[in-house]
Amino acid sequence: MEVKIGVQYAPRELVLESKLSPKDLSDTIDQAVKDGGVLRLEDDKGRQVIVPVDKIAYIETAATNVRSVGFTVDK
Repeated sequence: MEVKIGVQYAPRELVLESKLSPKDLSDTIDQAVKDGGVLRLEDDKGRQVIVPVDKIAYIETAATNVRSVGFTVDK
């Protein structure tokens, strides 16, 4: 899943690819907001992104599109 996080007063959004399922990602975000602490996510390469919940402007999630490479021949 592609995750975009807008942070207050930051000129650019944080973008990462998460290995979590849509349900698990939603649960992780909901729990962080309820706790009021930090949102902690790990990308598909093992890097962690930690954002204080009170500084999050928005979170956008989207399914990762698999792009085909090469040529196809229509018959």
